[in-house]
Amino acid sequence: MPESEPWEYTLYIPNDVRAVTVARRTLRLILTMHGLIRLTDTAELLAAELVSNAVRHTKGPSALRVRWAAGVLRIGAWDADPEPPEPPGELDVLGEGGRGLTLVKACADLWGWQPLARHGNRGKYVWCELAAA
Repeated sequence: MPESEPWEYTLYIPNDVRAVTVARRTLRLILTMHGLIRLTDTAELLAAELVSNAVRHTKGPSALRVRWAAGVLRIGAWDADPEPPEPPGELDVLGEGGRGLTLVKACADLWGWQPLARHGNRGKYVWCELAAA
């Protein structure tokens, strides 16, 4: 049974394509340790898409943030690019790119983004949510 107490983890990652694998494996471990194994496959897919977008479309560092509260798992990726993400379009299964946010929209219960500014640095936070029920 998942914990009822809220928790949150942040994984800071460099701009490196290997970050996607690190993020997926770290997320799997976190969810397993918190008894949320049934969310793992979908959560891994969502995290991989968000982190992949952050690494692919920016030159700076990024971060994966995972939060559990009130029966909802929120997965988000921060990056240093303040530009809004491309809106999800139609899923092109044969195309080389452009599936990320379309998959997020299709698999998550809710998703969105917000601009962020801290210590003079601008960026954005793209997030999605999965309900435990």
